[in-house]
Amino acid sequence: MLKQRYTLIYVLLMTLVVVASNILVQFPVQATLGAINLADLLTYGAFTYPFAFLVTDLTNRQFGPRYARMVVIAGFVVAVALSWFLAIPRIAIASGSAFFFGQMLDITVFNTLRRQAWWRAPLAASMLGSVLDTVLFFSFAFAPIFSVFGPNDEFATGWSSLLGVFAVEAPRWVSWALGDLSVKVLFALLLLLPYGALMSVVKPMPGVAKA
Repeated sequence: MLKQRYTLIYVLLMTLVVVASNILVQFPVQATLGAINLADLLTYGAFTYPFAFLVTDLTNRQFGPRYARMVVIAGFVVAVALSWFLAIPRIAIASGSAFFFGQMLDITVFNTLRRQAWWRAPLAASMLGSVLDTVLFFSFAFAPIFSVFGPNDEFATGWSSLLGVFAVEAPRWVSWALGDLSVKVLFALLLLLPYGALMSVVKPMPGVAKA
């Protein structure tokens, strides 16, 4: 009964993160930082999506990889279903694919490292999962080579000055991917704080290896 109740809580948290991220990823950050135009680097989804890795890692810590996969699958279904209605189909395909494979990699890495130093499993899992998630999402969503999933976004495929201060031109979606990944890496470090704080509360259940 306890497992079902906590699993439901994790599923609801994951659903909240997925819905918020799928909506916010469609909105570039309209601001400048010195010579850098943040609209060429970031969408607001970059600030919410990293919490999905925290939810997955806490589930994995408490109940093990089997239940963590259940939470990810629930989040995957929500991601695809809601994105299909709230966003264009191409975003739904990109979001679902990136979410599923990124989170599954997170679970595998976390479970491999869970007996090591307390910070290593969540940090390595989030980092590697974020890289895969970012590559899959922005490629599937915007790269012209994947136009089979839907029409190209002219704004996303337009050229921009990469990282603003460097005189390097790149498609805007590539700049978004790099900016998005930078935020995810930063959040992977910052979210070690709530993970560490919750370790005394979210303890492994009997039969689950310590993490």
